[in-house]
Formats: sequence, structure tokens, C-alpha cells
Amino acid sequence: MAGHVNILKLCVGAERVEDLIDWQATRRAETGRTHSLHITRMWPKRSDEVLAGGSIYWVFKGVILARQRIIGLEEIAGSDGIRRCGLQLDPEVVRTEAAPRRPFQGWRYLDPADSPRDLSPGRAQEDALPPALSAALAEIGVR
Repeated sequence: MAGHVNILKLCVGAERVEDLIDWQATRRAETGRTHSLHITRMWPKRSDEVLAGGSIYWVFKGVILARQRIIGLEEIAGSDGIRRCGLQLDPEVVRTEAAPRRPFQGWRYLDPADSPRDLSPGRAQEDALPPALSAALAEIGVR
């Protein structure tokens, strides 16, 4: 979809895509939400573009391996009184081609042209390669 922008975020605390899927499913069950929610400190300045079809691309151990469609933004007030941004995420986690990324803090915008492609439905069910191997293969152009 033209006119949108994606967000790139490190998936802290998850070793594999399955860890993210399991954690989010548990949180949805606990909260009764139908969508997943990721809370971040900063509100996207390009929120209109994010909401025009953007996804959050998750980086696991230095490799983009999955994405989720961003379906909304909501203001979250912390117990400390600081306002944060809740990224409302489609519960479907889509596996992507492996794409290496250097470490960074917070999140970054990711242009659709620079975003890895989704894996075909048949490949999405394959056992994931270890992140280090995925990174090495992506580095030399093998997908």
C-alpha cells in the first residue's frame, strides 16, 4: 500500500517468533483484548502514515523475522503520570524473510521499500532457523 510507513522494533525478551506469539496470546487472555498492545514511550510523529497500512517489524537477536499490522494507536497513562503510546496490533504475527539489523534503542521508521517480504504460507510453517544462521544467510543474500 502506498503512502504508509512501518515501524522497526527490537523484540526484547523473546528468543524466537514463537515466544512473541505465546507472550501476546497470554496478555490478550489476561486483558480480554482482541488485539495485541505494545506500549512505547514516544508517539509516532508520522502516525497518519503508520495507520495507513503500516506494520511493526520485529527484530530478534539482530534479525527481522516477523511483522504485525498496526491497527490503531491509543494513549496510555502510566502510574507515573507519563503519557505513552499504545500500538494496537493485529494478533496475527506474519513471518518475514530474514533481514539483519544492527542494534538500536527505541524504534525506527522503516520504509516499505526496505522492509523484508512476507514468507509464503508454506514457508511460514517451517521450523525457524536459529537467528545467527538466518542473519548469516541474509548477509550473503541467501533467503
